[in-house]
Amino acid sequence: MTGDREGTVPDAALAAGRQKVATVMADAATAWLNSLSEDQLPLAAYDSPLHPDAETERLRWFYTPTDHGGLAIRDQSARQQSLAMRLVATGLSIPGYATVTTVMGLENVLDQLEGWRVHWDRQRGRDPGLYWLRIFGRPGGRVWAWRFGGHHISLNNLVVAGRLVSTTPCFIGADPATTELIGGTLRPLQGPEETARQLVRSLDTGQLHSALLHPSAVSDIVSGNRPRVEHGDTMMHMQDLWRGRFADPELDRLVDDIDRRAEAGSGYTENDHARVALTIPPKGISGRDLNSEQRHLLRRLVTLYTGRAPEFLADAHATHYASDTVLDTVHFGWAGSTEAGEPHYYRVQDPRVLIEYDNTQRDGNHAHSVWRDLASDFGLDVLAEHRARIAHE
Repeated sequence: MTGDREGTVPDAALAAGRQKVATVMADAATAWLNSLSEDQLPLAAYDSPLHPDAETERLRWFYTPTDHGGLAIRDQSARQQSLAMRLVATGLSIPGYATVTTVMGLENVLDQLEGWRVHWDRQRGRDPGLYWLRIFGRPGGRVWAWRFGGHHISLNNLVVAGRLVSTTPCFIGADPATTELIGGTLRPLQGPEETARQLVRSLDTGQLHSALLHPSAVSDIVSGNRPRVEHGDTMMHMQDLWRGRFADPELDRLVDDIDRRAEAGSGYTENDHARVALTIPPKGISGRDLNSEQRHLLRRLVTLYTGRAPEFLADAHATHYASDTVLDTVHFGWAGSTEAGEPHYYRVQDPRVLIEYDNTQRDGNHAHSVWRDLASDFGLDVLAEHRARIAHE
């Protein structure tokens, strides 16, 4: 959500929170930029997010192990890395930051799981240093933004007139989704997965009929990395989720093979993809058709995603969804098995928020999750209003 649409939270308190976090972000971004060399700066910063090329790049986001654009963590000194992560932390709640950094560290586990292969046109197949930070505009200026992303992470933030106005798209994945530890288990996305499973298992036969999008899980989130989500969108295939094609044709063939295996695993045809297409109004069962305990689970599920945002904004979202009237408009849809460890997909959608989660690849041990704003990913509605106001001044 953007603007002051978070329900019953006082406008003054919400505006103050947006201003405070924007100031903290600007200070952190400035400190990081000031630490960079002349060679690093061109990768790290675009001078103006209002420049057409900069805006095109700002709306380009990924969650695959491709070049996300910016200055990579591995290409920074230890001090610069610390300053970069300080900026990343300003855009997240404490649990959100812990989850993001855990996912980054999972690249080491995935590297071992895949046999230390060298692929993706890299010296190291899975690299926890390949997370990129880029700033658009001058921190503290009227309009500026920053993006942080790499494999299974994409964070996008926009500040307009000294206020944080957008924190979406916000993508967090995990591969492997479940990792055995000494005496325990690591599951970075356990909360969003188990809460949704608990909800779908609580549905009676009639409710499940309304909620079920498809008996089998689609192999990825449906919205993909589109800059905007529109009615009728179907799942983007693997080949379209990269920054261009590889110079090495063998890597293109590898991506094609991954997509073919994923599609074979799901068994989906074009008709199946159309069945789970994103729609407005949304598919699934609405909050108004759930009992009190099921509504509690749905409300918790939404706030597990909006809770990624800085605390003041997470609290505002929680207050918004505490309204029974608001929850009535939220729809929940499920595809695939309800058994733990088996491929599944779910979607939560209302007039503004879209949440998607899939755990289908690697035999149900590779999860993707995304939180989007249907009206204003990247703060596009607020930015349009700002530009219109400037044009009339």
